This record gives sequence, C-alpha cells and structure tokens, in this order.
Amino acid sequence: MSLRVVLAEDSLLVREGVRMVLEASDDVTVVATCGDLDGLLAAVDTHTPDVVVTDVRMPPGHTDEGIRAAGRLRATHPGLGVVVLSAYAAPAYALALLEKGSAGRAYLLKERVDDPEQLAAAVRAVASGGSAIDPTIIDLLVAARSRAHASALAALTTRERQVLEQVAQGKSNAAVADALFLSEHAVEKHTNALFAKLGLAGGQDVNRRVKAVLIYLSARGESVTGP
Repeated sequence: MSLRVVLAEDSLLVREGVRMVLEASDDVTVVATCGDLDGLLAAVDTHTPDVVVTDVRMPPGHTDEGIRAAGRLRATHPGLGVVVLSAYAAPAYALALLEKGSAGRAYLLKERVDDPEQLAAAVRAVASGGSAIDPTIIDLLVAARSRAHASALAALTTRERQVLEQVAQGKSNAAVADALFLSEHAVEKHTNALFAKLGLAGGQDVNRRVKAVLIYLSARGESVTGP
C-alpha cells in the first residue's frame, strides 16, 4: 500500500524537486503540496495523509513554522509521521522537533535528499512510528554535550578531578583514599563537592557516581560499553 504524503515547501522549485524525489519511490504518493503553514494544516485535515514532509521556514513568518506544525500535529493527529527538511544544520530545530519524543519524527538536511531512497526511508520510518535524524545533526548534538560536560569539569579543583579520575576507574571511596593518600572522610567531602558542581547534588550515591563518570568520559571523548 502506498504511503500518502502532504508536502509543504514555500519555494516552488524546491517543492517540485522534492515531490519528484518522493514519487520516484513506488510506495510513496504525494497527495497534496502547499507553500505555507495554514495550507499545510488544511491539507492534513482534507487528505488525512500518513506522513507530512515539510520545510522548517515557511510563510507567514519564515521562522520555525515546520517545527511548530509538527508539534501541533502531534496533538491533533497523533498517528501522523512528520519529516522535517531543513537547509540549516541547527541542533536547536532538531531538539525542538524531538522535545515531546522522537517517535514518528525525522529531521533531514535538504542537501542530502537528492537520494530518493534516503528520503523514502525516512518517510517509511516515521509512518511506522520510527525516527531518522541526519548524522550531521547528531554529531553537532554530541559535540555540544561534550563541550557542556568539559565546561562543568573545568569548575572542579585539581583534587576533585583526581578523585573523579579514580572513581571513573571503578574504585570505592576506600580505594580512592589509598590511591591519593587521603582519609575516607576527605574523599567523601571531595566527592560530594564534585557532585554538586556537576549538578548531581540529589539522588542515590551509586547513581550520582555513575552519572559523574559518564560526564567525565563524555568530556574526554570516550564511551562506555557494557560487559
């Protein structure tokens, strides 16, 4: 069965190009095209598509109409998939799109949709409740998180960093004390201080230790894998 798509893009040239790319796939049919936010919402009500493919910026404001439409449609048409096509590698747009969850949502850069199968794959993914995010956006989000973590670590004293490095090796407070020639009380004091600086003041100690280690490894560009 063919997936029914409403396409929203204010540039006629781009709109026709994307329509041709979409309809190159046998299982995708564009049932309506439009060039602004009001037209998009009306087309969805009229044609009850499976998926909306929309630009980020459209009339009337040329700001974030596609993102706002995706948010509104999540409430009014919860089973509708949305693929946002953007000319901007802007993580803020992607985060806003995924704020209420990634199910049925995709964010792709326009520069990559010259491959019909890639766009069709995103349409199929959101139609079935999945998601797709452009790798460039993922890289930018990861880099931003690493910078934030590195900034948080910069607030630690030399001794607090030494304690965290030992904790990251899986050592208990007693083992950290032995390694750094400190008392366990001193290690506990430094650990509580670094938890507070990393925004981990509340919660169970074991969870705070795990989160602190993840922040430490993320800032160093390392990953954590299970056994």
